[in-house]
Amino acid sequence: MVKGEYQKTELGTPQGGNLSPLLSNIMLNELDKELEARGLNFVRYADDCIIAVGSSAAANRVLNTVTKWIERKLGLKVNATKSKVTRPTRLNYLGFGFVKMDGRWECRPYEDSVRKFKAKLKRLTRRSWSIDMDTRIQMLNAVIRGWVNYFRIGKMKSKLGEIDGHLRTRMRIVIWKQWKTSEKRFWGLRKLGVPQWMAKKTVGFGDHYQAVAKTGGAS
Repeated sequence: MVKGEYQKTELGTPQGGNLSPLLSNIMLNELDKELEARGLNFVRYADDCIIAVGSSAAANRVLNTVTKWIERKLGLKVNATKSKVTRPTRLNYLGFGFVKMDGRWECRPYEDSVRKFKAKLKRLTRRSWSIDMDTRIQMLNAVIRGWVNYFRIGKMKSKLGEIDGHLRTRMRIVIWKQWKTSEKRFWGLRKLGVPQWMAKKTVGFGDHYQAVAKTGGAS
């Protein structure tokens, strides 16, 4: 609508926009009914859909017939590069991967999702970034809470333990650099309850950040 008047447009809604999932659900409601009528096991979020079948032959057949149905009945163009037949262990759906454990399929954060999460944490824990610690922690908490809440239904305890250990090491490095002087570093360690002999030893590492972060005194 331009100046109160409707104008024809060939463009769709922006990808990732707030309206896009709603319009997808409205448009693809008929697809849900069709898949249910065929007795297929499926899950769909907006325009992202998985159909589970028992064999590669069945998967190729369903992909072909459903694609034709969508294009003929709904007038939509199916993205051939994104539509594919694959095994569950190679599937990435909404950031989740899948693994079979004790005879059951379990979901977990896909490796790409974990890699992007680590990259965000790495950006927020750069020691060269001049920002006060309270603000840094606030930003880290927002990213961590958001990621954990999104993937909370998945198996990720061991992965989070690994990430937590690495994050703590990086935060020690940030604090060590902010303390700057030997006197401030010694004072900070002693305030944290580190024995005097260990505090002196740790301060002696100077700006060897990795060595400092992994010593008992800085832990």
